[in-house]
Amino acid sequence: MTINKPLLIKQPEVGKIIRELCGITGFTQEQFAASLGITYSTVNRWEKGYAKPSSLAMQKIEGMLEEMGELGQKVSVKYLLN
Repeated sequence: MTINKPLLIKQPEVGKIIRELCGITGFTQEQFAASLGITYSTVNRWEKGYAKPSSLAMQKIEGMLEEMGELGQKVSVKYLLN
């Protein structure tokens, strides 16, 4: 699966993706933030819907989903806009 542009995700869905990725990987928000090279507070704001990830951050999240293979693809499809 190759993604060339950020996923088209509604803001409330970003928080759901983060929660789901943390659940799948076993990461805390702090660990998830560290894996993206950002702060915990930034991830917390995304998850609560107070802020939206930048294009670069979305590319990193998509990279994580790609690395997860079929499971990551299922998560991606679940949150794409139709």
